[in-house]
Amino acid sequence: MTRRLHFNAFLFGCGHHGAAWRHPESEVERLADISYYEDLARTAERGCLDAVFFADGHSVRDPAGGGVWFLEPLTALSAVARATEKVGLVATVSSTFYTPFHAARMLASLDHISGGRVGWNVVTSMFDAEARNHGLEAMPPHAERYERAEEFVDVALALWDSWEDGAIVADRRGLFADPDKVHAIDHRGKNFLVDGPLNVPRAPQGMPVLFQAGASEQGRALAVQRAEGIYAVAYDRESAHSYYWDVKERVRREGRDPVGVTIMPGLVTYVGSTMDEARRKKAELDALLPVEQSLRQLSTFVQQDCFEWNLDAPVPALPPLAEFTGPHGRYDTILRIIRKDEPTVRELLGTLAAGGGHATMIGTPESIADEIEDWFGSGAADGFNLMPPLYPHGLDDFVDQVIPVLQRRGSFRTAYETTTLREHLST
Repeated sequence: MTRRLHFNAFLFGCGHHGAAWRHPESEVERLADISYYEDLARTAERGCLDAVFFADGHSVRDPAGGGVWFLEPLTALSAVARATEKVGLVATVSSTFYTPFHAARMLASLDHISGGRVGWNVVTSMFDAEARNHGLEAMPPHAERYERAEEFVDVALALWDSWEDGAIVADRRGLFADPDKVHAIDHRGKNFLVDGPLNVPRAPQGMPVLFQAGASEQGRALAVQRAEGIYAVAYDRESAHSYYWDVKERVRREGRDPVGVTIMPGLVTYVGSTMDEARRKKAELDALLPVEQSLRQLSTFVQQDCFEWNLDAPVPALPPLAEFTGPHGRYDTILRIIRKDEPTVRELLGTLAAGGGHATMIGTPESIADEIEDWFGSGAADGFNLMPPLYPHGLDDFVDQVIPVLQRRGSFRTAYETTTLREHLST
């Protein structure tokens, strides 16, 4: 079977650019309107994308600047499931703030509601402000969070398997379910005590598709043991290629088939009929950024005073990574952005505000399709988690302009051939 691309659309407020909500064409007034997300999901479905994906947060970080979460993902996706037919539905559920029974029950219910289209993005959460909304003074240490996450996932998997296929008999003479096919799990672990069975019968997919986004060593370990889809962060093809083959080899050593694990780096795109038009779209959003706040953040990242830098001049020379004494991750990404794109200071601020360290492709439908196929063909990605800088227009541009190019080239499906999310990812 010919290998083909996979795409998820990451639904996030007015878009993934920090100033998206301020753009005159944003739909900021609709963020609490479920029809807004239904429309976005229908657009994704029109493009035959594998899934739409909701992240989640448990605290309000910046009310003035738009750092507010809207609509709990599983609740929202229950409505989206009724407004769509084929596109997958991936929800973030935190293993730190939920219990396995609660999560397994909600996700299995949504899989029934959607006819087998659900995925679970497993996260451990990260901010102390979130912890204090759940009875904790601070987030548990990183190692403890991942230890809990591993047990959490194991319990959820056992609960989904507590009903065998064909357990429901529905014999009106007196037998609803075959007792021999419904099992307690009797879990007694360090973090959880769960008798089971789940009080939702076996879901259409058996269990939701597991996604995970782990860059740390423990995150990668959890991903290679359990995940069927992995969200990755890579600004350029070189870093994406390194991550891709490291994870695929770990999956192989775990005794799993690497082909069955779909790796999808985040992708920010600005699509125009010409390169100048695409750059103009980025510039319009970049111009809406609060400059002082953005420069203060950049100064923290590079450990220099950036306030004297000329916004419309190239970024001044920065020390190499080996000489940098601060946190290396974000600084390495900034060096990669400068090396790849040669941006002005203003353009760098905009790139960091739209997806941070995720890949950014600016150009025509054909040039962006070329870049996507280059990553795909060189073994840097199985597909991408789309992060449009401005909703709904950025998703419309990708679906209506880039997807047809990839379809004509045979790199992406022209119609859904399957019904469940797991099947979408395998074709």
